[in-house]
Amino acid sequence: MNLDPLIRFYHDLSIESVARFPEFYAEDAYFKDPFNEVRGLPAIQRIFTHMFRQVGEPRFVVTGRVVDEGGVMLIWEFYFRVRLWGKGEAQVMRGVSHLRFDADGKVNYHRDYWDTGEELYMKLPALGTLMRGLRRALAA
Repeated sequence: MNLDPLIRFYHDLSIESVARFPEFYAEDAYFKDPFNEVRGLPAIQRIFTHMFRQVGEPRFVVTGRVVDEGGVMLIWEFYFRVRLWGKGEAQVMRGVSHLRFDADGKVNYHRDYWDTGEELYMKLPALGTLMRGLRRALAA
């Protein structure tokens, strides 16, 4: 399976290109991340459209891949600028997407794994201070 077009789609993802999800995803595709669990292209497109409204300059960079007969794991970095707190600082979150494909080669299962504590909550002003203190207290 040639993953290059799909990876290029992720790298070039924009609010306009969200309309291109049907080129790569099955109509009834399943999607889950730490905040969402949906089925179907319209719901998946809504999640990515929402992302563009919540953060500035979002950009995915796939840094690795593991492929076997059961699917693909894409290792990625997500770059963005904070809109909801802070002063628009650049941020990066690291994660992995587990993808499975249907007989037509379209994604029918997409599950994102990333650490919400380290990659998000620790960066929030008040909650981050609390979580960093808790991390220090629990560290060996």
